Amino acid sequence: MNSFNVSDRIDERRRHILGAAAIGLAFAEFGLAPPAQATSGGPTSATANGFGPIKQVDAGLLNVGYAEEGPADGAPVILLHGWPYDIHTYADVAHFLAAEGFRVIVPHLRGYGTTRFLLDQTMRDGQQSAIAADIVGLMDALKIDKATIGGCDWGARTANIIAALWPERCKAMVSVSGYLIGNQQAGKQPLPPKAELQWWYQYYFATERGSAGYEKYTHDFARLIWQLASPQWKFDDATFERSAVAFDNPDHVDIVVHNYRWRLGLADGEPQYDELEKRLAKAPVIGVPTITLEGDANGAPHPEPAAYAKMFSGKYEHRLVTGGIGHNLPQEAPDAFAKAVIDVSQASFR
Repeated sequence: MNSFNVSDRIDERRRHILGAAAIGLAFAEFGLAPPAQATSGGPTSATANGFGPIKQVDAGLLNVGYAEEGPADGAPVILLHGWPYDIHTYADVAHFLAAEGFRVIVPHLRGYGTTRFLLDQTMRDGQQSAIAADIVGLMDALKIDKATIGGCDWGARTANIIAALWPERCKAMVSVSGYLIGNQQAGKQPLPPKAELQWWYQYYFATERGSAGYEKYTHDFARLIWQLASPQWKFDDATFERSAVAFDNPDHVDIVVHNYRWRLGLADGEPQYDELEKRLAKAPVIGVPTITLEGDANGAPHPEPAAYAKMFSGKYEHRLVTGGIGHNLPQEAPDAFAKAVIDVSQASFR
């Protein structure tokens, strides 16, 4: 296991504002070119929202909103956010990778940002295989045959599923907190009390009070999760509010609540995903080249690296990112995440 110490190289301003000079120093250490500085502009400029104008494309059941950085003919990289985060988890990572010549796609998952269902009657399904199928559909719509896929939280689980079920579409993978594929039977098993306490919000969402509470206090709830999951991340109001806009999606609450109820077996999924879920319930081993990452101050529930190392049969490495890095690792330590993407895509690790 390798360690990537962030605190030795970047101060608080570097971690949360990421000035151009500090970015250049961090990347120079690894022989990487720093990204060009964004110029000022209107409300859709990179300075205003971390990306250029958000693009939209019909893909499967959705009209997907996504950010795109880098040359159109670059090696494709797809980066997937989790809950309660959004595409800005990867704003700095995307700039880094684009400067290295990658074509970077960062989509809003169903229920976030500008992503919308094409039909009103489509079930607002948050189960794991549905979200993975969305991303395969996006790849089809963008004519991307194969990509390096990176993710954290829901995004890591989605990347795991694509790598396991559609390995021909996944060149390599970077996954924060390792192997996260689950199943409803496992979700019904009781955990030790301390572990159960960490999942308090999952049980809250299992109640109608919890659903109503999340709808009423969405932004406050998300901010609390940010603080609990990354206790040493001193994000400012502007950083949070930039992402919180994505939670105003009309399907957000339904998708989040269904996701956690489905995990506990308290809500049904859709029959069209039953076969995928049967395959996932067998805990398929992942054979694509993989780097897993973990922050040394992750306050969210997460497995120990030793527990999932055996789930990766291909070229594999785990990296611990030190310096007070929490659950939202790509945003808190974008240099470490980008380095992992570059290494795994080039198979330049052990």
